[in-house]
Amino acid sequence: MKKISILLFSLLITCISMAYGPIAHRAIAIIAQNELQPGVYEQIDELLGTNGIVYQSTWADEIRDLPQYAESKPWHYQNLSPDKTPEQLAELWNNPEMEGKHLFYAIQLMQQRLRKDKTDVDALKFLIHFMGDLHQPMHLGRADDLGGNRVPFTWFGKQINIHSLWDSYLIDHYKMSYTELAQYLIDTYSPEKKKMAAMTIPSILEKSFDITRRIYDYDPEDKNNYKYFQTFRSDLDTMMYLGGIQLAKILNELYQ
Repeated sequence: MKKISILLFSLLITCISMAYGPIAHRAIAIIAQNELQPGVYEQIDELLGTNGIVYQSTWADEIRDLPQYAESKPWHYQNLSPDKTPEQLAELWNNPEMEGKHLFYAIQLMQQRLRKDKTDVDALKFLIHFMGDLHQPMHLGRADDLGGNRVPFTWFGKQINIHSLWDSYLIDHYKMSYTELAQYLIDTYSPEKKKMAAMTIPSILEKSFDITRRIYDYDPEDKNNYKYFQTFRSDLDTMMYLGGIQLAKILNELYQ
């Protein structure tokens, strides 16, 4: 009975730890919203409702267990082998079905759908969410541990895993609302905005995958959680801000 309980708990953790938490997704959406061209901003609001880019940024997580959206479950992640080179990452991005229909495939599929029909609301909501997922380094984790879901971690006395750590617990440690977090990131990275907007997805994947490697390589015997947060805070900040800037870049191209 105990083994069954542990298995059920493991499956539960796997199911709930699949994407940035609501705070990060909404903060990323606010950053993107601030960079939308006026006409684009109006079109997004018309399709999703006032501030819909923010409120709908978590929709893809909320519906993934509905039968009609079952296909979307593997779209939230792109499991990668730890020895992937930058060239291989770029090749996979350019040929996203090489390793199955996952996050890279889903992002490009949603862009294709929106080029055909800019009123495809589901595609728009998926794209908003998946661009957030793309910038969560553990969404480029390893298949054998389900993107870190099977790698235990102790966070201030609580037993979690490194995927949920990066989804929510590190974000919660800021002690900020999503509006405060968004403003903090906007203020911090404003001088670098143009440079970050000019980055290509392959270059961002290379940067994110490097962070993923360092997460896996972090000494599991080091129990100083404050040190862990400070070690990775800049990486976390950068990836969330990049997520917002790159989402805006794509939406401006699609709807201008």
